[in-house]
Amino acid sequence: MQLENYFDFLAPDDIRIKGHRIGIEHILYEYVHRAQTAEEIARRFDTLALDQVYAAILYYLRHREAMDAYLADWLEHGRVAREEAVRNAPEFYERFARLLRERQALPGKSA
Repeated sequence: MQLENYFDFLAPDDIRIKGHRIGIEHILYEYVHRAQTAEEIARRFDTLALDQVYAAILYYLRHREAMDAYLADWLEHGRVAREEAVRNAPEFYERFARLLRERQALPGKSA
């Protein structure tokens, strides 16, 4: 099987694991930024087979420069979306932050 056969290339910024809604960025984030092993990633995404996780990692290693840019774009898009959400609903996020602080202050609780 060709490595590319593990993926659906829907758009330049949308590569999915074939047969799943899981984007390659989710697997690669765990691998690159959280230093998770393929086995740990497969446990986290339990609908994926281990060979699919390894295929994503191998694709990353073979196309490292392009995939680093892909991940950077994905992370930037998320950052911008979060900032916009806070701008559009500041009361909601202020309330959420207050509730989180209150929960953390309870004995035996952590976020």
